[in-house]
Amino acid sequence: MNLILHLLLDAAVIFGLAYVMPQVDVKSFGKAFLVAIILAFLNVTIGWLLRGVGNLVTFFALSFVIRLVVTALLLKLVDSFMSSLTIQGFWPALVIALAVAVAGAVLDQVLAPTPAATYDSVTQLMPVSLIQTF
Repeated sequence: MNLILHLLLDAAVIFGLAYVMPQVDVKSFGKAFLVAIILAFLNVTIGWLLRGVGNLVTFFALSFVIRLVVTALLLKLVDSFMSSLTIQGFWPALVIALAVAVAGAVLDQVLAPTPAATYDSVTQLMPVSLIQTF
């Protein structure tokens, strides 16, 4: 369920930014959803390799920046083989990558369980936060 929500959110961000930014063009929301699926697949297959090499070069100091640049490069790659997506330049792709990252982080924060809702597996009577105070 989390994956579907992330894909829908990514598609909405891409489609919304295509509406706002003149350098980005997406034909429909369905095509934006397809772009989100392909981008997720590329991030899982090629992206981890590129991020790993980039993080080794920077000694993990610029991990977030490397992630944004790799996502922008993958967006440009998707742009090169999909006729329904057009991104003119690298900076709009970087803006989309930043917006997708921020929206994903906000969604993860909203969907995260609250600390008071987690219980100790041994007692099941007191929340973990109360047990830790004793």
